[in-house]
Order: sequence, then structure tokens, then C-alpha cells
Amino acid sequence: MNFSRIQAIFIKDYKEFSRNYAVSIMVLLPLIMAFIYNKTDVNNLQAYFLPINLTFSSVTAFVQCCLIAEEKERNTLRSLMLSPATLLDILLGKSLLVLSISALTVLLSIFLVGYKPGNWLILGIALFLSIVFYTGLGTLGALFTKTILEASVVILPIILLYSFGPFVTVLAEKIPALQVAEWLPSTQIILLAASIEGSYTSFDVLIPIMTILIWAIITWLFTFFLYKRRMVD
Repeated sequence: MNFSRIQAIFIKDYKEFSRNYAVSIMVLLPLIMAFIYNKTDVNNLQAYFLPINLTFSSVTAFVQCCLIAEEKERNTLRSLMLSPATLLDILLGKSLLVLSISALTVLLSIFLVGYKPGNWLILGIALFLSIVFYTGLGTLGALFTKTILEASVVILPIILLYSFGPFVTVLAEKIPALQVAEWLPSTQIILLAASIEGSYTSFDVLIPIMTILIWAIITWLFTFFLYKRRMVD
């Protein structure tokens, strides 16, 4: 791992992000929603976590996907792949900016929506793992696309599925097939938040955290595999 290379990639991404207003403006979407929810006196977990889950999909995954797709569109990602930078250097450098922006946006969303978690430490672990998962999801999506336009189209189903997937669970009693939505990371983090509001067991906490962790591991394994395939294409 070369920290100077990671830093150089991070700075380059920051400059690209600050110049691309179509991408950077997405940060405002969950913040605006959180502010509106706060003014409407909404006080249930589904509403609290909609801006948070929207941050994960529309900021973490979307920004990551578009930044990497922009590199591919300009043919600079190929040069980066063939440079002395290692796989870890590139992926970590390409992810640090989105990780930082996502963490800040999530914290601001929690503050604006007026949510007060029952246990900050447990929730913080789940939030961090969620950011790692959605960063991997954005990277994976970008590796399947060639332009920013394609990336925007690919990421749209992800925004809809993971942001609004938890709302589908209310129909699970009538449509049993929809019970699968309970295992989405966006649903699991809400279940975790609900459990820590009162008395809870280790089992109540570990199941959601482990589920999100498994999602993250599987996503990044696919990302590593596809990245290596792209290096030899």
C-alpha cells in the first residue's frame, strides 16, 4: 500500500467531484428530504431512515459509480490500472472521497431529520458497513459501464430498490415473495435501529450487522474479480 499514490488518487477525485455539478448536487437530495421531514414532525424510523438510505444510494453508490465511469469515458482508468499503483491503492484511493462525503452527509441527515439513536456505537458500526457496501456497489456498477450516462441509468434501479425497498415489507403479509426485502441492507439497518430503541439481545444486534457485512463482502469480491478481468481485457 502506497499512501502517496492513494492521496494522489483522492485529490484527483476531489477535483473531479467539485467540477462535476451534476454529480456533486446529489449530496443535497437527502439533506433537503431530511429537512422537510423534520418540519413535518415525522417521528417514525421508516421516515428517519429514508434520507439516510437515500444518502447511501444516491450519494455513496451514485457518486462512486459516476466518478469511475467518468474515468473510463476519458480512458484515464486504463492508464491508472496499468500504472505501478496496486489494486488496493486504486480501489482505496477511489473510495476514500465517497466514504468521507457519505459519512458527513449521513451525520447531517440524522441531525436535520431529528433522529436520536438509542445506541450511537452500534448504529455507527452498521452505518459504516453500509457505506462500505454501497461504495462497492457503486464501483461494481461503474465497471459494467463506459460513460457517465450509462452509469446514471445503471444506478437508478439501485436508488429505487435500496432507498424504498424497506417500504415494500409492509406488503409482505399479502405477498409472501416480498419478504425477501427484509434482508436488504436498507431494511436491516432499520430493524437494527428499532431493536436498540428498547431492550435488546446480542442476537438482535448481530443479525442485522452480519447481514450488512455479508452484503459488503460479496459485493467487493465481485468488484475485485471484475476489476481484474477489466485489467486483461
